[in-house]
Amino acid sequence: MSRTDDPPGGGHRDGEPPPERGDTDPAFSALLEDSVEDLYENAPCGYLSTLMDGTVAKINGTLLDWLGYRRDELVGQRRFTDLLTVGGRIYYETHLAPMLSMHGEAGGLTLELRCANGTRLPVLLTSVVKTGQDGTAQLIRTTVFDATDRRAYEQELLRARESADRARDRADRARESADRERERVQKLATTLQRSLLPPELPEIPGVEMAAYYHPASTDNVGGDFYDVFPLTGETWGFFLGDVSGKGANAAAVTSLTRYTLRAAAVYDPDPISVLDNLNTVLLHKYRRDEPRFCTVVYGSLAPEATGVTLTLASGGHTPAVLIRGDGTTSLVETPGGMLVGALPDARFASVELHLGPGDAVLFYSDGLTEARIRGRERFSEEHLREFIGALGPVTASTLVAAVTDLLTGFGDGVDDDTALLAMSIPPFGGNQP
Repeated sequence: MSRTDDPPGGGHRDGEPPPERGDTDPAFSALLEDSVEDLYENAPCGYLSTLMDGTVAKINGTLLDWLGYRRDELVGQRRFTDLLTVGGRIYYETHLAPMLSMHGEAGGLTLELRCANGTRLPVLLTSVVKTGQDGTAQLIRTTVFDATDRRAYEQELLRARESADRARDRADRARESADRERERVQKLATTLQRSLLPPELPEIPGVEMAAYYHPASTDNVGGDFYDVFPLTGETWGFFLGDVSGKGANAAAVTSLTRYTLRAAAVYDPDPISVLDNLNTVLLHKYRRDEPRFCTVVYGSLAPEATGVTLTLASGGHTPAVLIRGDGTTSLVETPGGMLVGALPDARFASVELHLGPGDAVLFYSDGLTEARIRGRERFSEEHLREFIGALGPVTASTLVAAVTDLLTGFGDGVDDDTALLAMSIPPFGGNQP
């Protein structure tokens, strides 16, 4: 079938092979007739042939352009190793040459060639040995690829890795510094907190006493405090309270409050007078632009033949829990007691309480009754009373131990520090004064 019978548009009939492009496209045919010499000279990579001693025998134009040499400067004049850097020459002689000798080829080698202008050209080499019919080595043919972009990419990766390593090192040092600083702050907070609490409770004949301080955080100094100290004769003073705020400022107020309460009690042990004095001092020390106040319960303890009498005055503090010898419980309310240090004309209320054999009383700060049960429901004063009521008759030490376990069980539900102070009278048959 003649070509004039081909369908319009250059197609072909079904079942017949398409015509070869060279048959119809003269320009494409011309490309196929490109000379082998031109392909060698202008290839997109460098070609280099050397004798077995490394003398340059042949080099293409592409590689000459990259290096900036004339052909007559290299062919028959230089060895391949003359084009290498000092390090590359050592590597060639210790690795590449032995590999070519043993295996007849070596590929994927990264070296640097020295250009005529003194610069360096990173290259990727592949070399093979050409042998004669008798198997003897005649030439080494080497293909050279410009690895400048690859080297730049590798260097960029290396810089990025080094930068990441430096950033990681800085982060590690910052974390270590933060850990050291946190340990220092925690140690300072613990030391300061201990200085605001009595190292141990005094021994009062016929009375068992126990106390505990539960910090909500080891990083901050809390404002909760308690103390027990002797007054005149056989009477004793005691207090437990909570200063607003946390940290160094709260610690300063706590220290002032503790020493003011002690000094005021020596001057006039009446509980209401003691709180009046504290209120005056806090108002004088902390002005309106920097108000500082606290809740506190102050009391005096007077031993008797059948137990002790407690006279209590409360300034806005949570009610104590009274546990009788038969296990029944009640809240010790002091109606009308106002915050201490908040108002110049604050009023405070007092009550008198008798503890007989087997009786106990627990004073606590509101970190306990503001805790969250399983992170949701607030542990109220009624909850506390029910919890203690389930214990039955208790001593001061067993009472504080039980409440301590309760606080620990709340875990993260405790947001504020908690101070505990308990007193109990031994039952009949125990140690009496």
